[in-house]
Amino acid sequence: MIEQIYEMSTGDEKAVEKVIQDENIHYIHMVFHKDQGLPEHFSNSNVYMTVVRGTLSIGLNDQDVHQYNKGTLLKIPVSTKMNVKNLSEKVLELIVVKAPAPLK
Repeated sequence: MIEQIYEMSTGDEKAVEKVIQDENIHYIHMVFHKDQGLPEHFSNSNVYMTVVRGTLSIGLNDQDVHQYNKGTLLKIPVSTKMNVKNLSEKVLELIVVKAPAPLK
C-alpha cells in the first residue's frame, strides 16, 4: 500500500488531535464546546485554520476578537499572538495545518 491512513474523531467530545506531525506539516483536528479553546500563544509556523463547523472567536496580536463561521479558512503568519476560543453555544470544529512544520 502506497498511502498512509490517519483517522480522527468524528464526535462532539473536546479534542486536540495531532493527526500528522512530520517534517512537512502538522495537521491538527480540534473540537471545542462553549468557552473552551487554546491557551494564548504565539504561532510557531504559518497556520492555516479551517472552521469545519460552529463559530471561531479569535484574537490575533492586539486586534479585537473576530468571529468566523464554518467554511472559513484563515491564514495566520508565524509569530502571531493567538487567542482561540469558542464563545458560541454550538460545537466548534477546526482543522489546523502548520506549514512548514515547526522545528520545535
